[in-house]
Amino acid sequence: MACVPIKKYKDLEANYKKCQENEASYKTKAIDYENQVKELNVQVDVLKSGLQALQKDTALLGDVHRQLLVDYEKTKQLNQVLEDKYASLQKSGSSENANLIRDLEATRIELQTKEDRLNKLELELNARERAIVLKEARINELESMLRNKDEASKLLKNKIASALRGFSDKGISVEEREGKIYVSMEAQLLFASGKTDVNTEGKKAIIDLAVVLESQQDIDILVEGHTDSDVLRSASHPTDNWELSVLRATSVVKIMLANSEMDAKHISAAGRSEFHPVDPNNKAKNRRIEIIITPDLSELFELISKE
Repeated sequence: MACVPIKKYKDLEANYKKCQENEASYKTKAIDYENQVKELNVQVDVLKSGLQALQKDTALLGDVHRQLLVDYEKTKQLNQVLEDKYASLQKSGSSENANLIRDLEATRIELQTKEDRLNKLELELNARERAIVLKEARINELESMLRNKDEASKLLKNKIASALRGFSDKGISVEEREGKIYVSMEAQLLFASGKTDVNTEGKKAIIDLAVVLESQQDIDILVEGHTDSDVLRSASHPTDNWELSVLRATSVVKIMLANSEMDAKHISAAGRSEFHPVDPNNKAKNRRIEIIITPDLSELFELISKE
């Protein structure tokens, strides 16, 4: 078996180490993304629950406010009757004046108390109604942004599928799952057996995909290499399925970056070896490159964090 030059060996070793670091970083980002999506949905549910509770409390407060208005009007009318009676008795000089004055004063105190409570309730009602409007606006904005993200994801998926239509019968599939887009390319389209260099036809498919993705500013891309379960042993790189999967993913990333204006900060390479098969009974399907496109949710979380 031919020896690998020391420089090439060191380059491959450094590349492999970097890919392992990228994979660990992306795993963390992927877990964070899943948690963020769950947290975002929980936050929307909490906001909706809070809005419903606020609306219910406000409705009850409105009932109290309306009843107090009725009581207030009755007390106001009673006060007017007493004042009219008092004015009449003053003219007649009746001995009932003292009792009437006490009743009138008590009624005035009751009237003032109800008026104060009424004013307080009106302030509280106004504050609650403003809070309801703000909560509804925030929920609507969040739901609108989520819908826009979903629509953008569907649109991007359709663009990718259209760009790769010519390769649909050569082992390429495009799916959308849980807000992410998965582009799967069977290894036979891209690589010779055990090799990491992409062939001409596979390179064209990768470039077509990269051209679609280069205009997307709010996505992260993970290129994953997958192998079958056949043991690979070699004295030169790649020495096993782990290295084979990582180096193939790296080859795809390099082609994408070299033939488009994609931002390298938003793309990673990772190797999964044989441990994530899509079909245990079909090795050809398991030998593949998966390109996972994840939307950036930072804008949504900035909105969620605003209180």
